[in-house]
Amino acid sequence: MRTKLAAGNWKMNGLKAALSELGEMAAAASGPAEVLICPPVTLVAAAADAAEGLAIGGQDCHAKASGAHTGDVSAAMLADAGAEYVILGHSERRTDHDEHDEDVRAKCEAAWDAGLKVVLCVGESLEEREASNTLDIIGGQLAKSIPDGATGHNLVVAYEPIWAIGTGKVPTTDQIGEVHDFMRARLEKRFGEGVGRSVRLLYGGSVKPSNAGEIFAVSNVDGALVGGASLKAADFVPIIEALNASAG
Repeated sequence: MRTKLAAGNWKMNGLKAALSELGEMAAAASGPAEVLICPPVTLVAAAADAAEGLAIGGQDCHAKASGAHTGDVSAAMLADAGAEYVILGHSERRTDHDEHDEDVRAKCEAAWDAGLKVVLCVGESLEEREASNTLDIIGGQLAKSIPDGATGHNLVVAYEPIWAIGTGKVPTTDQIGEVHDFMRARLEKRFGEGVGRSVRLLYGGSVKPSNAGEIFAVSNVDGALVGGASLKAADFVPIIEALNASAG
């Protein structure tokens, strides 16, 4: 059985005062689902110290272990600060920083070398969706972004349709299920049935308390990667509770 995962991506939000939200989130993490919070890098160490019962992750890492890369953070630095996970390949990194599948693959290898688990993001634009290219795009991202050596322990894949992130638009459950079933089949074909079935698949894109239960009932959805709704316990805890209920 795959452990359900509720992952919160705080993006470029949160000062020290935001850590006060973690206590209530940690209390909700007493159920069967794992709860992950990925705060800005300035709060990773403090969150790891404060958030007993929660997993903490970074939002990106450099592909190199060290060097003259001003402003960047290595995977080893995140691990040293107390992170267990790192998000890689998020559409905002791919778009804002011109990251390509090959860049994501190199970062993934660096993260695994540092002992981090990777939440690897894939997703299509609205134009690609409307052109009926979704599965081609997702298949290509999976093939090129994921290195060899993936396991259910070191890899989580998050499907985030770009057109649904922060917009309030949510794909139908049939659309979500189609992509998640496709990803499961691709992972099984490449890595074998055992590994392919053990990798957790998350859905991300305007997940909120009002739609979480419906999304978690979809085939091969093992949890969610949540953006804005993960910033406040009042919003994120009901999502965690919905995931716990689906796991029960």
